[in-house]
Amino acid sequence: MNMFDARATAALAAVVKEGSFERAAHALRLTQSAVSQRVRALETSLGQTLLTRGRPCVPTAAGQTLLRYLDRIRLLEEEARRALAGDEAGAEAELEATLASGDADALARGAVYLVGAGPGNPDLLTFRALRLMQRADVVLYDNLVSPAIVDLVRRDAERLYVGKKASNHALPQEDINKLLVRLAREGKTVLRLKGGDPFIFGRGGEEIEELAAAGIEFQVVPGITSAAGASCYAGIPLTHRDHAQSVTFVTGHRRGEEIELDWPRLTSPSETIVVYMGVAQAPRICAQLIAHGRAPDTPAAIVEKATLPDQRTLVGTLETLPGLLATSQVKPPALIIIGNVVRLAEKLGWRPS
Repeated sequence: MNMFDARATAALAAVVKEGSFERAAHALRLTQSAVSQRVRALETSLGQTLLTRGRPCVPTAAGQTLLRYLDRIRLLEEEARRALAGDEAGAEAELEATLASGDADALARGAVYLVGAGPGNPDLLTFRALRLMQRADVVLYDNLVSPAIVDLVRRDAERLYVGKKASNHALPQEDINKLLVRLAREGKTVLRLKGGDPFIFGRGGEEIEELAAAGIEFQVVPGITSAAGASCYAGIPLTHRDHAQSVTFVTGHRRGEEIELDWPRLTSPSETIVVYMGVAQAPRICAQLIAHGRAPDTPAAIVEKATLPDQRTLVGTLETLPGLLATSQVKPPALIIIGNVVRLAEKLGWRPS
């Protein structure tokens, strides 16, 4: 439920005008089950004292603010954090200050949460990501967000697919940016769900630039980036004292016809290279690295569908990887790992490939 029904609103408004928070909470409990669930969630987060203790009479404006406050649980986050940390006095002060301000328009405005969904396995979602997924009014999700994760979104939330595949964009990036602003201005809690981490080749920066320019409230929730998920599930540590002292993340996604990489910078044998979105451009990437001085027999691996039950890990070298990709019919999502650490996959791999 995104809105209280007429009975809930009328009952709550009446008791708030009389100034009894205790009766307000009681009225909510007597309405339909969805409203009751909200009350229980609030009481769990804030502690019994914040909703069930009697209060002095509050002005009508503050009562209206309370209605909005209870209808958007996300706005109680700071108070909930304080209460759960044992600071009930601080939580109560936060709640009272908001009510006293009577800023109903501010409470009615929407917000956007840019959330990293991780590499695909639902078990690797952060707790905060899961909480926001279950509170959003509308969810915009990418192609790299697995169906199992999308299924965890609140059941009655509106779901909008805005994914991108090679030369096939469901919605241009500029339109996604504008859509986020429009939905937030409609007063909705918007979840922008992205595979991996929003700030690692996820265009998260572009999206929140638009939100910031429009004055929209937003937060960013990090996720496990695909490089971390793929390397851990393939048994390939990205750094190792005996094999690699640095790691570089690059993208194989083209701007125009050429891949814009600093090839001479990527030739050190003590460095691991992780290529995101590099399946289609793997032959050119391998050829350029060899041409600029990286040894042809440098170990290289591709991890397909990392962290999922049907994950595949294929190991070769810079010289053999393009042929391996072709014969194995590897398809995105897949990640390429290049460097001496790949030699450890046979010994450290802990999942069947």
